[in-house]
Parts: sequence; C-alpha cells; structure tokens
Amino acid sequence: MMESRLRGGGLDDQVPFLARLETEDRSALLALGHELTFAPRVVILHEHEPSSHVLLIVQGWSKVTAAAPNGYEALLALRGPGDIIGESAALTGRPRSATVTALEQVRGVAVERKRFTDFLAHSPAVSFVLLGLTSDRTRAADRRRLEFASMSVRERFAVLLLDLARAHGRRTDEGIELSVPLSKQELAGSIGASREMVQRLLKDLRTRHVVVTGRRTLLIIRPDILRRIARAEHPGS
Repeated sequence: MMESRLRGGGLDDQVPFLARLETEDRSALLALGHELTFAPRVVILHEHEPSSHVLLIVQGWSKVTAAAPNGYEALLALRGPGDIIGESAALTGRPRSATVTALEQVRGVAVERKRFTDFLAHSPAVSFVLLGLTSDRTRAADRRRLEFASMSVRERFAVLLLDLARAHGRRTDEGIELSVPLSKQELAGSIGASREMVQRLLKDLRTRHVVVTGRRTLLIIRPDILRRIARAEHPGS
C-alpha cells in the first residue's frame, strides 16, 4: 500500500484534460476562447464568485485553495499545462468552490461559460473525457484523505515531498529540485498542518542533510530517507 502511495495519488492528476482530447477536439475548444496571462501570485479565480468562464492552462502552474471559517487555507491541488479550471462551477451554475492562484506566470485560454457548455452539448466525446477527469480527481482526493488519516504529520510531509519530487522534480547534480515554488504555508496547507510545524519538520530534514531550502525553493538530497520516514509507521507495507 505504501509503495502505491509514493507513486501517485498526490496533488496532481496523471493526465491533464487537454492531453486526453483528440487533436481536432482540442483545437476546436481552444479556438472558442481568448488568451489571458497572469503574473505570479495573482488570483485567477475567486472562491464564491459566480462562474463566467473556464480556463484552459497552456503554460505555468497554479494552486487551488479553499478557506476554512477560521481562516486556515487548505491547498487542494496544483494545476498546470493542459489542465482545466473552473469547469465544475460552469457546469453546475453554482459559485466557484475554490480559489485558483498563479504560482508563476500562467498563460491560459478563457472560454465563456455558455460557449463551453454548448460545445460539450454537441461534443459527447469531450463530455465523456471531462466526466472521466472529474471522476479521477474525486477518486484521487478520496484516496489521499483516507491515506493521510492513518499517518502522522511527519509521514504526511514526507509523502508530500516525494509526490512533489515525482511530479515536479528536476534532477540536478546535487539532488532533485522542486520546480513549483511553494511557500511553507502552502506546504502546510496541503497536509493539514501549521506553518510552524512545517518549519520544524524542514529544520529537522536540513539538519539530517535530507533537504536544502531557500526562498520558495527546495532541493531533495536524500529521497531514500524520505521514503523511510513515509514508511515509519507502516513496517509491513
């Protein structure tokens, strides 16, 4: 069970929406919209606002977050090239359920809500692809909640770093550099911990020469130790 946990089921979907489409469908959908560019840390979609469009990401990475009543911000997912955001609100007509913020410069194609829903109504193949994507996202989120419920914060943090290394790691001579710039608060929000707890965990990992950190940068030097930490309370896995 632990090995499957380390291979996937993290913050990212394995195959983004646009990559699932046939070339003709992908081109037709992109042609319906207009291009937008967002600077790093700019909000792309606001939680609770009414839906006016969906965004197809062409370049760059963003974070999907939701705020709890006490102000805690949970990091729900990362969305990057090929992903679609805002589709749930567009399909249901309900207000947006999360905020999406650019982590770096993001370029995307915005498709007005009615044009998007009309396109789906006349493109059953694309509708089925979107349904499959929604199912995959729901299943991955449910699996992650179930797995995290049985783990300590230390384990969850190790699994998160391994997930990020797998999905966003660049191999260098020194180790695996994470290419998505996440703050300590964002790392904390993805595992249900406090920023202070993440600071303590990172300090311990730095002391053990497992990671090297900078401002919004993180280099994993010893992924083998992270794997041992992730398995610490699951010796039979």
